[in-house]
Amino acid sequence: MKKKKYDYGECVICNSQMKEKRVKQDFWIKGELIVIENVPAGVCPQCGEKVVKADIGIQIASIIKDSERISKAAKISVPAIKFAEKKAAA
Repeated sequence: MKKKKYDYGECVICNSQMKEKRVKQDFWIKGELIVIENVPAGVCPQCGEKVVKADIGIQIASIIKDSERISKAAKISVPAIKFAEKKAAA
């Protein structure tokens, strides 16, 4: 028997029906970027707002507190670009 998908309801931003997807969730913890992949979340197809169920949020909190798991995780490289304001034309 196939498990029924969770109903995330309507988006609190634009009122579109949320759709369940697997997403990458990123967190900055003590100056380090942590990315958790394959997180089940409700995603708004209109504006992109994301929400997770409470039990998923608890699991994520546990993951980001697990320094040993984080230290053993695969590392990724991301571009880091400094923003520089352009001077307005006179």
